[in-house]
Amino acid sequence: MIYPVVVFGNPVLREQCRKVEFGSDVKDLVNDMFETMYHADGVGLAAPQIGKDLSLLVIDFYDFVEEGRKRQVEMINPELFVDEKSQFVSENEGCLSLPGIQKKVFRKNKIRVKYFDRDWKEHDEEYEGFAARIVQHEYDHLFGKLFIDYSENATIQKQLKQIKNRIIQPSYEIV
Repeated sequence: MIYPVVVFGNPVLREQCRKVEFGSDVKDLVNDMFETMYHADGVGLAAPQIGKDLSLLVIDFYDFVEEGRKRQVEMINPELFVDEKSQFVSENEGCLSLPGIQKKVFRKNKIRVKYFDRDWKEHDEEYEGFAARIVQHEYDHLFGKLFIDYSENATIQKQLKQIKNRIIQPSYEIV
């Protein structure tokens, strides 16, 4: 099932998500989230972006992880740990919930994340570079934070108003 993507202005994007109850069957939801993400041409999607206040995100790392690592990852109840020795790197980010907006954001270049997959197997993994950026971006959604919160650029306000008023219409369904 393809969900409509929740865009800026919907309060669910600013809420802290609740943990998924251990052992819950979320396989269909995970599959639907991947399907929704691909339909909208995204690389990551967090549950609030489809109106669910659950601590769950999906990512397709395709070119962003080294050989031999899993390409598609679902992270249930993730816990993120930042490598304090890692440097901050500035790169452009966009978001399916903020169509048409791209801004440079400083993020740590190396992180560690503990999470469960859809079978409730626990993982503890490190990510670097753009893969680390994707995880941090999606993880922020679980706490009601958007990448624009890292920007002090006043021009973004006009774009946000256009999204809220549905002047900007992406190619995917939004709510």
